[in-house]
Amino acid sequence: MYKLSIKKTVIKKFVTRVLAKIKGYKNRLLLTGRRKKIFCIGLNKTGTTSVKKAFKDLGFVVGDQGVATELLQFWIKRDFRPIVKYCRTAEAFQDSPFSYPYTYVALDQAFPGSKFILTIRDNPEQWYNSITKFHGKRWANGRIPTKSDLKRAIRETKGRPWVVNRALFDTPEDDPYRKAELLQFYNRHIEDVTRYFKSRPNDLLVINLSEEGAYQKFIEFLGVESLSNEFPWENRT
Repeated sequence: MYKLSIKKTVIKKFVTRVLAKIKGYKNRLLLTGRRKKIFCIGLNKTGTTSVKKAFKDLGFVVGDQGVATELLQFWIKRDFRPIVKYCRTAEAFQDSPFSYPYTYVALDQAFPGSKFILTIRDNPEQWYNSITKFHGKRWANGRIPTKSDLKRAIRETKGRPWVVNRALFDTPEDDPYRKAELLQFYNRHIEDVTRYFKSRPNDLLVINLSEEGAYQKFIEFLGVESLSNEFPWENRT
């Protein structure tokens, strides 16, 4: 009886994997042509890692984040050509440089008909607390990181966290996570994105992953099928 139960479990898992792969192939067919992509353009610590996992579960080819990270140097110069070129390597993208201001405009022009997903938190304070806690845990022994912390920190390369902080935030060097500026940055990003897409509701989904029914909105927006009922939570803070 025990062996029979194990056999049924194994068969069930196998069938589930097969069905997921079939749905994944069907989902990928929906992005016909090389010029249609899916971009998650929400800021870090708004559930973007969970969105990435959801993309993979749905069968989409997700961009290599290690390669995308190196595109920061071009984003700083507002040279979007290398970023556009990189986007031809996959179907779905998130995190840097896609979460940075202006990038979505260039990608919208380069890949007509693409889908954009703006992930948000319950409020700006929640986002601020999440990002400072996450960065503090990684680079400052639980404190809000200082300039020296960020310059010593290693993320791909030594000091990269400081370069990113300076590229994104208009905070003083002696207070790189000053709350007022970060809250303004968060609000401005949401306002700019929603204003840009205001006449095209079918191209942008604004979504809070913690809200009930969020995953259903996500798959309906993409027009895909899924065996899941909710997002796979990753790196939750």
